[in-house]
Amino acid sequence: MEKNKNTQILVIAILSFAILFMSVGFATYASTLNINGTATVKANKWSVHYVTTSYDEAEGSVEASAHNLTNTDFTFTATLTKPGDYYEATASVINDGTFNAELTSITMSTLTPAQQKYLTYEVYFDGNKFEASQSGLSLSLPYAQNTNTKTVKVRAVYKTPENSSDLPQNADDPVTLTASLNFTQAAS
Repeated sequence: MEKNKNTQILVIAILSFAILFMSVGFATYASTLNINGTATVKANKWSVHYVTTSYDEAEGSVEASAHNLTNTDFTFTATLTKPGDYYEATASVINDGTFNAELTSITMSTLTPAQQKYLTYEVYFDGNKFEASQSGLSLSLPYAQNTNTKTVKVRAVYKTPENSSDLPQNADDPVTLTASLNFTQAAS
């Protein structure tokens, strides 16, 4: 029994030595790889807006009784007195941000069927004509250090209806005309 005990102690000592030797041997074959770096993120900005000094009424257009152009709003009040009168004005849109933008949709007010008989309302962006809301657009407005502009034109025309009974019956018929041009970051 004493011999078994000594054998067990000897086996335990050999196994302990083997484990210690293997761990030291493993440590000599282990490596740690590190990554150290710095990423500098430059300042950027989103800046698509109207050029506030670019408001221009077309020659031959009725003169607006009021108009205003801010970074985000193009507003006007014009009176179309008789068929053939129209109001037309343009403004420039600029992308002076640091990445490309695109016009992805336009949302326009809808004229009633009665109004459509004597009034047309159009919005142009860079020569593209819109008479109703449209989505799924992809009209580019790249950035170019304060030099890349596109033109937005608004045109409302008092047209001659086919039937004189389709003319506005009230003394004044104020029609609210709206349009929202929705820009997003262009896909890279």
